[in-house]
Amino acid sequence: MADHISNPESKEPAGGWGSLKSIARIYGEAWPTPAAVEALARQNKPGGFMCVSCAWPKPANYHPFEFCENGAKATLWDLTNARCTPDFWGDHTVTELRAWKDHDLEMTGRLTHPMRYDGGTDRYVEVTWEEAFEQIGAALKKQTPESTVFYSSGHAGLEAAYLYALLARAFGTNNLPQSSNMCHETTSVGLSNVIGSPVGTIVWEDLEKADAFFFFGQNPGSNSPRFLHPLQDAKKRGASIVTFNPVIEQGLVSFVNPQNPFDMLTGNETAISDEYLQVQAGGDIAAILGLCKTVIEADDAALSAGAPRVLDVAFIEEHTTGFDRFIDCVRQADWQDIERESGLSEQAIRKAGEIYISSERVIGVYGMGLTQHAEGALNIAMLVNLLLLRGNIGREGAGCCPVRGHSNVQGQRTVGVAEKTKLIPMDKLRQLFNFDPPVKDGLTIVDAVKGLIAGEVRAFVCLGGNLLRAVPEQKEMEKGWEKLDLTVMVSTKLNRSHLFPGKQAYILPCLSRLEMDRQASGSQTVTTEDSFSHISASIGKRTPASPYLKSELAIVTGIAQATLPDNPKFKWDEWTADYGLVRDLIEATYPKDFKDYNGRMFQPGGFYRGNDAHDRIWNTEEKKAAFTSPERLNALSFEERIGRYRLVTMRSNDQFNTTIYGYSDRFRGIEGTRDVVLMCEEDIEAAGLYAGQSIRLVSDFEDGKRRELGGLLVTPHNLPRGTIGAYYPESNVLNAIDHHDRLSKTPASKAIPVRIEI
Repeated sequence: MADHISNPESKEPAGGWGSLKSIARIYGEAWPTPAAVEALARQNKPGGFMCVSCAWPKPANYHPFEFCENGAKATLWDLTNARCTPDFWGDHTVTELRAWKDHDLEMTGRLTHPMRYDGGTDRYVEVTWEEAFEQIGAALKKQTPESTVFYSSGHAGLEAAYLYALLARAFGTNNLPQSSNMCHETTSVGLSNVIGSPVGTIVWEDLEKADAFFFFGQNPGSNSPRFLHPLQDAKKRGASIVTFNPVIEQGLVSFVNPQNPFDMLTGNETAISDEYLQVQAGGDIAAILGLCKTVIEADDAALSAGAPRVLDVAFIEEHTTGFDRFIDCVRQADWQDIERESGLSEQAIRKAGEIYISSERVIGVYGMGLTQHAEGALNIAMLVNLLLLRGNIGREGAGCCPVRGHSNVQGQRTVGVAEKTKLIPMDKLRQLFNFDPPVKDGLTIVDAVKGLIAGEVRAFVCLGGNLLRAVPEQKEMEKGWEKLDLTVMVSTKLNRSHLFPGKQAYILPCLSRLEMDRQASGSQTVTTEDSFSHISASIGKRTPASPYLKSELAIVTGIAQATLPDNPKFKWDEWTADYGLVRDLIEATYPKDFKDYNGRMFQPGGFYRGNDAHDRIWNTEEKKAAFTSPERLNALSFEERIGRYRLVTMRSNDQFNTTIYGYSDRFRGIEGTRDVVLMCEEDIEAAGLYAGQSIRLVSDFEDGKRRELGGLLVTPHNLPRGTIGAYYPESNVLNAIDHHDRLSKTPASKAIPVRIEI
């Protein structure tokens, strides 16, 4: 069994010169404006702008350069000198561009003008903003609320997101799916069920006091590199780090701090993980059960010997429910079953469990390696079980830490971009705006995709994102997208979603968060929420890429005015002129979370909107944190069989979500291509394959549909037997829309059943 990492694919640590070289390469390709260096100096600081990449928190005591490799790439990408003007379409048709790679589409540069699709020429043509809004409004008025979807990526600020949700509900629908539906909706549902909070429970100070971090399915080296700084500090003060992940992620192996001159000059590396356990895809439930079994057996031994208890009995008795049933389940679990389902040895799990026991304060960190499974919510419940055993939620240096992806994906949910009516204070909306919000739950992304394919969804408005590329069932989605009556995409750059226009289709170019947003009352500020529930202000200073760009908020209000009937309570022009008025509305709608919103938004590190679970107030049905007894030991929706593999979709360190910066995945030693399938050498040999062979992956989801992705080169990689890897979003084509978390409907992209064809 592959328990520990001894020979990772890349000997190069995270950070270091490799990070600087990667940033320099992007600088050379994007040729950003000369002000890029000044912009980087303002990134993630009070009075500056909040990173457009991930949602990692902004510390109050910030570094001179408070950005990471991915954050720098995102900034340079936005500040490119390249422009995708209307003239571009004189040389290219939409159909022709479908053969282009994602990276090549992005390299055309910033969009400069609002555009409308012309079916006769198969090109986008320039349109004025007034014409675009008028035509979009007219088209929306022909749709029913049930057939219209208002999707949002996690980019737009809280102000624009709030008004976007208001627009949708005034239109008559709660069809407000968001990018969270595809990544951390499992967190929102799973954590709410067991601790009563839809988000993580820790704050920045907890990172500085933790004795141990237990990582599950999260990759800070590529997805949240600024996390590596507090991890390095933790290691220097003697904290332990234990990682469970099928994939070797270099950021959790070693790190050279690029902001430390001594480290850079000497190559001094900080070893990150004390134990790195390569759990097989879908095996986290069994692995965590093994950890819990180790803890409970140690407590039994302590009790017998009259020694201090290992369990936090007082916490369990006062704050939890379901413990007796859970402890019976753990005691009955067989180590052979745990080993089989986790792919790990009892010895390795026990060693990790001993670190947990010896650590007074533990933070449980996870990413989409837990959430994107058919039993993702159970994965999360099991991690919470482990934390509850020793009272590691709701005290200093301990807690649950889901790491969010997009910069404001959590915040948009906070201010109303949600399809579930129970999450929205409808009475407040009714009082503030004098209309009756719809009471029926809206569509999740899964339901919206299924409705689109079935022809029931007729219009899609997208506030950011590259939805066609991000979702499962891509081929069916592309066919359905073209049949829509209306598609509206608010974007900064060209992407694949633009290349399958509906019968009426519009690309509306928006400002980047780095750019100056001047409205009638002057320069405007937007705000975002990070993974630790802190709200920070963001001020753009760069000259906009085009004088024809509008802010996301101004685009939302423009569509609203052209679509909705007159209502004196809807002051779209006033809200566009002064975003502070929108923040007043948010505070009036969510007074507990946003008290003194305008007064606190420039607070260093952001102001904390609070989290009841952090204070051991449990908003669950029984008003206590709940232990969950697992009825299964894996997170899969399918059985093992010969020739069936568990496909993990992965990102390279040269991308962010669907944005592909280049073709260098230096941590995995893959250069110049993304068309690979990663397999361990034992699986390659057993399948009769060889390194460099071109193969095809075919979906093995049992619904009678054929899904395939060909032209993939077999690439040896350090993975558990039966677990293979391929890049997201290209491999999304293999995932069935019905393959999702049972409770949240988050696509199960971290264990897709596939087989290999030659």
